[in-house]
Amino acid sequence: MRTSIATVSLSGSLTEKLTAAARAGFDGVEIFENDLLACPLTPEGIRARCADLGLTVDLYQPMRDIEAVPEEEFARNLRRARSKFELMGRLGADTVLVCSSVSPLAEDDDALAAEQLGRLAGLAQDFGMRVAYEALAWGRHVSTYDHAWRIVEAAGHPALGTCLDSFHILSRSSGPQDLKGIADIPGEKIFFLQLADAPLLGMDVLQWSRHHRCFPGQGGFDVTDLVRRVLHTGYDGPLSLEVFNDVFRQAEAGPTAVDARRSLLLLQEELGITALPAPAAPTAVAFTELVTPDAEPVSALLGSLGFARTARHRGKPVDLWEQGEARILVNTGPAAHSLPRSRGGTPTDGTALAAIGLESPDPAAAARRAEALLAPVLPRRRADGDAPLDAVAAPDGTELFLCATNRPGLPDWRADFEDVPHAPAATDTLRIDHVALTQPWHRFDEAVLFHRGVLGLDPQESVDVADPYGLLRSRAVTGADGAVRFPLTVGAAPGDDTAQARHIALATDDVVAAARCFTAAGGRLLPIPANYYDDLAARFRFADGELETYRDLGILYDRDAHGVFRHVYTRTVGRVFFELVQRDGGYRGYGAANAPVRLAAQHAVSRLIAG
Repeated sequence: MRTSIATVSLSGSLTEKLTAAARAGFDGVEIFENDLLACPLTPEGIRARCADLGLTVDLYQPMRDIEAVPEEEFARNLRRARSKFELMGRLGADTVLVCSSVSPLAEDDDALAAEQLGRLAGLAQDFGMRVAYEALAWGRHVSTYDHAWRIVEAAGHPALGTCLDSFHILSRSSGPQDLKGIADIPGEKIFFLQLADAPLLGMDVLQWSRHHRCFPGQGGFDVTDLVRRVLHTGYDGPLSLEVFNDVFRQAEAGPTAVDARRSLLLLQEELGITALPAPAAPTAVAFTELVTPDAEPVSALLGSLGFARTARHRGKPVDLWEQGEARILVNTGPAAHSLPRSRGGTPTDGTALAAIGLESPDPAAAARRAEALLAPVLPRRRADGDAPLDAVAAPDGTELFLCATNRPGLPDWRADFEDVPHAPAATDTLRIDHVALTQPWHRFDEAVLFHRGVLGLDPQESVDVADPYGLLRSRAVTGADGAVRFPLTVGAAPGDDTAQARHIALATDDVVAAARCFTAAGGRLLPIPANYYDDLAARFRFADGELETYRDLGILYDRDAHGVFRHVYTRTVGRVFFELVQRDGGYRGYGAANAPVRLAAQHAVSRLIAG
């Protein structure tokens, strides 16, 4: 199907928005009136620009407070409409959006609304235009799609139809039964379909709409079911996105447009309209890659954690550290010189997480799906004999390598490394339990959709955590068996280096023994305030001496309906720290209840070091 996007969904000037939409692969645009008014190009110039970019102008919007008003007011509305129809002719648009009135002058009179909308449609027809009438969820008298359709049906004008908007419908819906009326609308009378998702929030619907919409698949609405119902009517117009979102309107237009287009590709896949390469969900984390200008601090940390330096890349300054099934690459090459900068603009003092290797059942198939979903394989410089290892970029810039480890018939990334003499590694660590990825403030929803759609991971419920400097939002994406877990977080302190740190969680069968081995090897654990353990004593029962052990080592404790979670954190090196975790009885979470204490402890250590 054709796809379209409203210019209000993107940031920047109108020409920047049009360019971003075209580059992302959209077929058309809805031009928002404010964007046109602020544009230095004439309507003819905008029309030519769209044509050059291969875009059609599918809708001009909005026309407000038109219907069910006193005759004198309606006469003024018709004069205004005539001017807009003339403008639309110059612009190359043939459909205008008319929103249900919120004017205090509007009367609760369906017959009057139908009569006046019919006259408006007659004027539109004279200009070769159509009118799409939409029910705003906060409309003064018309706030539901079925009410708007009854008025359109009563008017009976061929140039008057309805516009269905998923936000306005689903924000007022209490279940699928509220959508049954869509089947009663002939497809040819649905002049336009606007799509938006949204998180499920208990707030005023106008504020919800104006600030918190998102692209399909990023919120809590069942947009797929609504679109399926609309398509069953015979609707053959575009799938168009109209998203009001404070974050999107401040972020760069290009990546936002790609995110938007990806959401529609995934929606069409769910509807069976588009056949994409099937997901090849990762089955494990093969490795994580750290970049650093100075290998000594991170090497000391890894050594204290029981890792051994087992191999070195044949042609690059990259070392492989291993313990059990956990593998860490330490890269001191050119990538280390592009590390993030601190608040003062100086380079951070060490280490950053740059890449993750994902064990894929079919790396080539995973790459094909990524490219079909607008995540192209990254160009890489390979030496002769290097394994053909493909990588794609996550929205936060992390490189995700699609790889295989010691599997017959598939290129093995491990073959690029030569073994080096080493003492056997300790074996307390079993594998990488999860990798927590802090997201740029404007990439969080995009990251969730990317990991779900491109990688085939399942999003979990969103969690809000109190940070000492604001609210931190977290949402994990996981594989079906929990072998791959990425908690995605975004915080309220974008300028704070501590808030930008990422961490690698290492699974162990005995976190107490692992913590003791770490400290005995010279490692430093994150100190946890005594008040935390006083609270634990009030909330849970522990065996004799158990809580004292946790207090001495800084081990945190949590329970859910499935089991128990014990975890402890290392000090931060650069923008990376490690977590040792012990899951017992099928515990599924990440210790979210302990996150405020951990964050406060990290802020305290950061201030102490800075001072």
